Amino acid sequence: MKKVTIYTDGACTNNPGPGGWAAILDYKGCVKEIYGGEPLTTNNRMELTAAIKALEALKEPCYVELYSDSAYLINAFNQHWVNKWMRNGWKTISGDPVENKDLWERLVELTKMHEIKWVKVKGHSDNEYNNRCDELAKNAIR
Repeated sequence: MKKVTIYTDGACTNNPGPGGWAAILDYKGCVKEIYGGEPLTTNNRMELTAAIKALEALKEPCYVELYSDSAYLINAFNQHWVNKWMRNGWKTISGDPVENKDLWERLVELTKMHEIKWVKVKGHSDNEYNNRCDELAKNAIR
């Protein structure tokens, strides 16, 4: 199974407002940048979209290390929130509907295709790829 390293980020102005997402995929030193935006969205939707678009860009099942500064994204998988939401009919512990269900469902589909290690990185620090994703996502807002 090929090993791919992915960095993702999302950004939004006024939250909700115009948003951008970005991802950097690295396979054996071959680096690809992808990005896009939406006119009316939220920061969380852009964080999830970045991960979705990156995973969708893979042409075959891969072992993926996915790095993000989004605790929302990383914790949902590492702390098994997604599994709990699915067991509860896509409701939170308090009984409220899970926000961004459409994006979470797509991510769950993609996790069945790839083996993914979800890694939290500190945002706006010294990580070159995370900083580049942040720059691309902000530029995609325009």
